[in-house]
Amino acid sequence: MGGTAGTAGDGNHHDVIVVGARCAGAPTAMLMARQGHRVLLVDRATFPSDTISTHLIHPPGLAALDRWGLLEQVVASGCPPIDTYAFDLGPFSIVGSPAGEGFEAAYAPRRTVLDKILVDAAAESGAEVREGFTVEELLFDGATVTGIKGHRKGGDTTVDHARFVVGADGVHSSVARATQAAGYAEKPKINAYYYAYWAGLPMHGTYEAYDRGDRACAAWPTNDDRTMVVCGWPMHDFEANRDDVEGNFHATLARAPALAERVARGTRAERFVGTAIPNYFRTPYGPGWALVGDAGYLKDPITAQGIQDAFRDAERCTRALDDVLTGRRSFDEAMRAWQEARDAQVMGMYEFTAQFATMEPPPPEMQQLLLAVSQSPSARDEFVRVTAGMTPPEEFFGHMQERMSHHRAPDAA
Repeated sequence: MGGTAGTAGDGNHHDVIVVGARCAGAPTAMLMARQGHRVLLVDRATFPSDTISTHLIHPPGLAALDRWGLLEQVVASGCPPIDTYAFDLGPFSIVGSPAGEGFEAAYAPRRTVLDKILVDAAAESGAEVREGFTVEELLFDGATVTGIKGHRKGGDTTVDHARFVVGADGVHSSVARATQAAGYAEKPKINAYYYAYWAGLPMHGTYEAYDRGDRACAAWPTNDDRTMVVCGWPMHDFEANRDDVEGNFHATLARAPALAERVARGTRAERFVGTAIPNYFRTPYGPGWALVGDAGYLKDPITAQGIQDAFRDAERCTRALDDVLTGRRSFDEAMRAWQEARDAQVMGMYEFTAQFATMEPPPPEMQQLLLAVSQSPSARDEFVRVTAGMTPPEEFFGHMQERMSHHRAPDAA
C-alpha cells in the first residue's frame, strides 16, 4: 500500500501523512491504514528508542490496545501488572484497585518496548513508515496544508502530498507551529519532575505515590525488573535545584523514609531524566491538518494520563478523518465533533490534575472528604478509578460530598 520515497518535486500522494510515530501517531497511522487509506508515517527517531514518559497505562489505555490486538505483545514483554495504587497523603493513605473496563491491573511498559510495538503494527497494517526522517517544512496551497518536505539522514529531500497532514509530534509540534494552532485553557508549568530506574527495588504490583507538602515522589515497576522512581517539586524551586538534581531527588525521597530506605537498598541503573510540562489545549484541526496526542492537548504528568489520552485521541481523529475521506461528513463537521468530544471527556481531569499537581494542602473540607475516602473500601477503589481516568473527578467528588452531607444532616437537626 505504501509507495516508495520520491525525490524533490515528484509528489508522492497519500490520503494522510502522520508526523510523529509514537503513542498518538503510530495508532493513527495504523487505524487509518486498516480502513484502507493510503498512509505515510514519519518520525525523526528510529525504533526502538526511548522518550521522556511516565509510561503508565491505566485500564482505558489497555482496553484500546486490546481492541487493536496489541495488548498480548505488551504483556508478553515482561512488564509486571500493577493491581494496587497507593496514595500516601501523610496523615493517611488511600489504597485501592485500578480495576475497570475488563482489566484488573495497569501496566507500565518502557517506551522502547511500547512504541516499537505500535510502529510495527502501523507498518503491518499497510502504512508506509519512514524512520529517521526529518520534516523540513509543511507544504501549503494558500491556507491549506497539502503535504510535507523532508529528508532521511544523509538523503535527498523528498516531497509528499496528502489530503491531510496529522501532527502527532508532541509539545514542540512543528505542525502546530506551522499552522499557528490556537491555544486555549492554558496554564503555566506547575512542577519539575526527575526520574531514573532502579534495580533491586521490588514493588509487588503496587504503584506508590507520596504527597509531602511541596514535594512528591512515586515509584512503579516496569520491564527488565526495573522500577521507575520519580520526584517532583514546584517550578519556583526549579532553578535553585537544577544544579544538584541527585541531591534534591534524595532530599525529596527522604520525606518518605520507608520508600527512601527501599530505594537505598537498590541500585540506580540509568541516568536521571527531567522535564517540566506546560498545560494547554490547542485547536486540533484546520484546512488540511489535524493534531493528535500531546500536540493537541497536554497536562502535568502527575496523573499519568498521556498514553491513554493519545490512544483515545487517535481513535477519535481516525473516525473523523475516515468520515471525511469517505464523504460521510464534511471536514468542519467531523473535526468539530471530534474536538468537542475530546474536550468534554478530558477537561474535568485536566482541572483535577492541575489542582493535584500544585501540591498545596487541600482546604479543610477536602481534607475531610479525602479522610472519609480513606476509610471506605469502595470509595478508595473509586478514587483510584478517578486517578486512572475512568471516573470523572467532578462525578466522584460530587457524590462524596453528597454522602458526607447526608451523614452530617442528623447532627445539624
